[in-house]
Amino acid sequence: MRTDDDGQLLGSDDEVGPPMKPQVREAGLEDLDLLMAWRMEVLREVFDLPADQPLDALEEANRRYYLAALPTGEHVACFATLDGRIVGCGGICLQKEMPSPDNPSGMNGYLMNIYTRPRYRGRGVGEAVVTWLLDRARGLGAEKVYLETSADGRHLYERMGFRDLPDYMKLCDTGVRQASAGAS
Repeated sequence: MRTDDDGQLLGSDDEVGPPMKPQVREAGLEDLDLLMAWRMEVLREVFDLPADQPLDALEEANRRYYLAALPTGEHVACFATLDGRIVGCGGICLQKEMPSPDNPSGMNGYLMNIYTRPRYRGRGVGEAVVTWLLDRARGLGAEKVYLETSADGRHLYERMGFRDLPDYMKLCDTGVRQASAGAS
């Protein structure tokens, strides 16, 4: 028998069949250590952080977030598997905003942490995760869903119906906020 890069046994060449369809399952507090390991892997890749850079405070902040948000349903997390192996993850933060014509319920979701390990990309994992999370969000009443994307993910999100929102802005200079707070 052959093994893959992770040491998992592979079948013989004549056992190879059609590609497996990703399976998605919800991740709960019982998966906290696994959620944390994946979250830190995502942050290291997305922010291009060296593997040896300590992230203890950030890891603890994320742990507290999961402990508070998973039980209340403010955050829904999931894992995607191929052939029983976790190969991707994702989450959606759910919140209420003021109702508006484009979101009468006021419930909205922020997709985040959508990630597939590089060697499993192109196999439908990201799409399966996003579809599962969107179904959950709609089932919980979210009528509007946002996300931030990387260049790698942009095509997937556009194919799934997401569009750029050019009128949105993000405050990036925290010094401005601190100066404004001190002016009161």
